[in-house]
Amino acid sequence: MNILLWIIQILLALLFLAAGISKLVIPADVLMQSAPPGSTQFSASFLKLIGLVETLGGLGLILPGVFHKRPELTPLAAAGLVIVMIGAVAISVKDHGIQAGVTPLIVGLLCAFVAYGRWKLKPLR
Repeated sequence: MNILLWIIQILLALLFLAAGISKLVIPADVLMQSAPPGSTQFSASFLKLIGLVETLGGLGLILPGVFHKRPELTPLAAAGLVIVMIGAVAISVKDHGIQAGVTPLIVGLLCAFVAYGRWKLKPLR
């Protein structure tokens, strides 16, 4: 179980780090123009905040276990990312239909599995 959780944590961390860092690095005006037509429009500041949360969440999935410091932060990071993914599912379904919400739903479920797994099944030590 520990190996499975680590594999999922690493993959999720890579996903969230890539998404978060790209939101932080891309200039605000380019970030705003990249939204598809008809999509819900958020301010550039809000998108940068989401990028920061995704980046910190991605780091929180990995660093506590790697450095054996504050391992209780890993399930908290995963739970926080579940909240982010609930918003992503809602916006995706609202803007583009149910099919667009499948990917963020799966990512959110994987985050929930990591949160539960690191709290109850195989906590980090």
